[in-house]
Amino acid sequence: MAVWMAGVDHTRADLDVRSVFSFTKKRIEQLYIDLRGTHGIEGCILMSTCNRMEIWFSVNHRADFTPMELLCEYIGVKTERYAPYFVERRGREAVDHLFRVAAGLESRIVGEDQIVTQVGDALTLARSCYAADHTLEVLFRLAVTAAKRVKTEAHISSADQSVIHTALKNLAEEGLSVEGKRCMVIGNGMMGRLSAQTLMDYGADVTVTVRQYHRGVVDIPMHAKRINYIDRLEFLPGCDYVVSATSSPNYTLQLKDLEPLKPDHPIRLIDLAVPRDIDPLCKALDWVRLYDIDSFHVDHRSEKLTEALVQAQAILDEEEERFYSWYGGKDFIPQIQRIKEAAGADAAARMTPALRKARLGEERKQQLSREAEGAAERMLNHLLHGMRGRMDDDTFRKCLNAMDEVLCADSPGTVRTEDMQGTIYSI
Repeated sequence: MAVWMAGVDHTRADLDVRSVFSFTKKRIEQLYIDLRGTHGIEGCILMSTCNRMEIWFSVNHRADFTPMELLCEYIGVKTERYAPYFVERRGREAVDHLFRVAAGLESRIVGEDQIVTQVGDALTLARSCYAADHTLEVLFRLAVTAAKRVKTEAHISSADQSVIHTALKNLAEEGLSVEGKRCMVIGNGMMGRLSAQTLMDYGADVTVTVRQYHRGVVDIPMHAKRINYIDRLEFLPGCDYVVSATSSPNYTLQLKDLEPLKPDHPIRLIDLAVPRDIDPLCKALDWVRLYDIDSFHVDHRSEKLTEALVQAQAILDEEEERFYSWYGGKDFIPQIQRIKEAAGADAAARMTPALRKARLGEERKQQLSREAEGAAERMLNHLLHGMRGRMDDDTFRKCLNAMDEVLCADSPGTVRTEDMQGTIYSI
């Protein structure tokens, strides 16, 4: 078993290239269906955000592909055309990268909060599609745990919470403020709601577009106004700022739509979507000032932030070792579980004569039997974990085989382990 990944992100690819490899939720679900049971793949998780697309595989010895080639073939593009934009990682390099990504250390905005949610959401979707195997499940869960520790313990306070926060700070450095300005936000998904709330926090007058086909109550920030999406072009000339942040595969604003408009002042269009929401040709209009997510970045790292990043990496190193410890011993898990269950059953059986004589109700007898069984399993689990940390693999396996023979020999359906040829795959 091994862990592989391939990705394209903001450090190597511009927005147009990243858009080629942008996946919607429905497209990810279809990918999982199409890849299931092929190419030696045991598990798969794909994460697609504004700044990166990364695909993770847990593979067996039959795997005969590279993640980049498989992905390019699936999308229908030439590998040689996009190879310069990709990075492939395997083993420890891949694990280390995921932990850094989840903690926001590889983000355009260092320490940003959204990425850990996106990593968790990627795992949740893969799990719901039965695409994540146990290895990727544990890897992603521990990466999220590590990221939360970094957030609470490392205090990377100089990092912004999102792209919209950084956008507004960058505009402020140009002498521009949204306070008291009329702003329209196109899109009411997570990024749209965050943008609307942030603009209001900065003192803007915010209106959010809502599509008419949405049923029921549409969740937009309190005190934000709303208009129908189809009325956005009529509303736009009166705005000072327009933020577009949808997951639509189509442009929300196109040159042909804006050309007839005649605003009497400059309007700043801020495109926070991948793929793009706003047609880049719109910047040809003399009244348009167009920004996209590649327009906003953080160049300066203070001494305080540098120290926090060192502390963050130490936390990640510690949490990664938990994964390596689990991964190195995961082939033992089925045998350990069988031994624990046998020990628990043995303890319960030994209590049976005493319980028969006890003047207790049947329900209480069953409860005591279950408690004895659980206590025996917990005791043996503690013992085995202690042994595991003090022995090499070969010695530990001999001990497990001996315990298996003693405790499980008479159990119905027991799989004997004397001839097991288990292999520990390290990464």
